Amino acid sequence: MSVLNHQIVWSRDAETSARFLADMLAFEPPVKLGHFVMVQVSPDITFDFMSTDRDIMAQHYAFPVGEAEFDAIFARVREHGLEHWADPKHQEPGTINHLDDGRGVYFNDPSGHELEIITRPYGSGGLEAQHVNPLLTEELSASGKLPDLS
Repeated sequence: MSVLNHQIVWSRDAETSARFLADMLAFEPPVKLGHFVMVQVSPDITFDFMSTDRDIMAQHYAFPVGEAEFDAIFARVREHGLEHWADPKHQEPGTINHLDDGRGVYFNDPSGHELEIITRPYGSGGLEAQHVNPLLTEELSASGKLPDLS
């Protein structure tokens, strides 16, 4: 089975962006390898930051975290005075979401990539959750059945 090994993340300043990710999410310090500045984001996956002057298409990276990790990361978001949102469209500023009875928040890195931390995978609470993910109810009304998220 193939597994993702690395993701190149284009940045205005690779070292600044890599350090930001490592500091915010409490990963090991970045490692420089040639023109890459690498952050180990899981045992098998690195984000390899690379500086560029070209236009950067902002990407979205979501990280599952535990409750205590969420508290620590969200505290750093607030300490840095970072804008944050409860939703990917940035329509709910300054707050977090509680979808699937977990917590989630979005914030941007120095190059404009959107980072997200979540304590429960979206859709995992099903229709029994106190805070049902609205995507589930949209899918249910469109198809008449819930998607299999297992």
